[in-house]
Amino acid sequence: MTTIASLSAAELGPLYASKDLSPVEVAKDALARIARFEPAINAFVHRDEAATLAMAEASQARWLKGEATGPLDGVPVTIKDNIAVAGWPMRRGTTLASGEPVAEDAPAAARLREAGTVFLGKTTMPEFGWKGVGDSPLTGITRNPWNTGTGPGGSSSGAAACAALNLGCIHLGTDGAGSVRIPAAFTGVVGLKPSYGRVPAWPVSTMGFLAHLGPLTRTVTDTALAMQVIGQPDERDMTALTDRPPDYVDGLQGSLRGLRVAWSPRLGLDVAVDPEIAALTGAAAQVFAELGATVEEAEPGFEDPIETLRTLWSAGAALALRDVDAAGRARMDPGLVAVAEHGERIPASSYVEALLYRRNELALLMARFHARYDLLLTPALPLPAFAVGRNTPGHGAYGDDWTRWTPFSYPFNITEQPAVSVPCGLTGGGLPAGLQIVGAFGRDALVLRAAAAFEQARPFARVDEPVEPM
Repeated sequence: MTTIASLSAAELGPLYASKDLSPVEVAKDALARIARFEPAINAFVHRDEAATLAMAEASQARWLKGEATGPLDGVPVTIKDNIAVAGWPMRRGTTLASGEPVAEDAPAAARLREAGTVFLGKTTMPEFGWKGVGDSPLTGITRNPWNTGTGPGGSSSGAAACAALNLGCIHLGTDGAGSVRIPAAFTGVVGLKPSYGRVPAWPVSTMGFLAHLGPLTRTVTDTALAMQVIGQPDERDMTALTDRPPDYVDGLQGSLRGLRVAWSPRLGLDVAVDPEIAALTGAAAQVFAELGATVEEAEPGFEDPIETLRTLWSAGAALALRDVDAAGRARMDPGLVAVAEHGERIPASSYVEALLYRRNELALLMARFHARYDLLLTPALPLPAFAVGRNTPGHGAYGDDWTRWTPFSYPFNITEQPAVSVPCGLTGGGLPAGLQIVGAFGRDALVLRAAAAFEQARPFARVDEPVEPM
């Protein structure tokens, strides 16, 4: 039986148009499920039910008059707490933020508002989005619906938990070193990091060119619908692309026949990959051959760019904490403070070298790789979700640095390429695995077409309510 909780954004519009369902009914259903599940997952930092229902009522009135703004009118969405929403606070996971409402929507939020979507609330994140797990001094621990004893990943942690349970159909996240794709892989949803600049950002992130905005959804079609809206130009971001985006939804229909696809089980890096993850992602890569692509095992041939990431990341953290005194830092996540203090010691010449030279070297290498291969496939992560309350799995394979268990994510922030994580099965313990699909810069539509073909060939598993640990 079809329920509101199972409907995608793509399915809601036709139901609104036929008057078989209304935006108010959908909003009330989402709010009821949030109230039911939120104690178990802790995915929201801010909710305003009156504002949510007012947006739903306005949408319903447009549909009744035949004046809907488009296919996303009345679709419920959430927005990560480092993305500005007019009238709501933007606290970025820190207790140091004032909690006062901001005056102006960020570009992506503005485009969603113009499209008539219904804002359910703002979702949780680690402090300033500095790490790949989902706890912060402000909101505590966010949990993974597939097993609430594990984490959803981060930094778009609340967004991923909501996407897994369909608490809203589209969830805005940000990705500076994997922060959309990491939680997408851990929670079994679609998470797209678009080409840098495809989704304008404002205020500008302290992580600079590493920081991308992208959606988390349950289906590839919903990701494409979101990109049609949030990928529009905005004058406030001087680094954003100024052309109109392609028709991502129409582009999902193409065949993969004749594409050249590289499968890289470790990106050529010395990294331990969980045997179940290796088996699930390896089998997923072979599906592309079934779909008509030529699939070869091939490595891009770069060394781990971790030092480039650390230089840029630490300098960004130092900028974020520039005006925070010792008393303020004592209230913050100690790991973030340590990263910022490392950033304060980085020479300007080293930062510029990483920003201009090391970044360009890697981007050039990948551009040449994509001259040979249309797409690159990798595991999204080398392991399934692990226990909450820690930054690393806690065993020797990955040490005590969270970036060591995310080696397949951050290289493509450095190169600014589009990359999506799609679910590709469950481990024996019932936890999702993610396959990463990477394209050349600007080939976002191709990445989504490949993701859609895979989704159709291997439909994704779903979780309907939070699962308590055994």
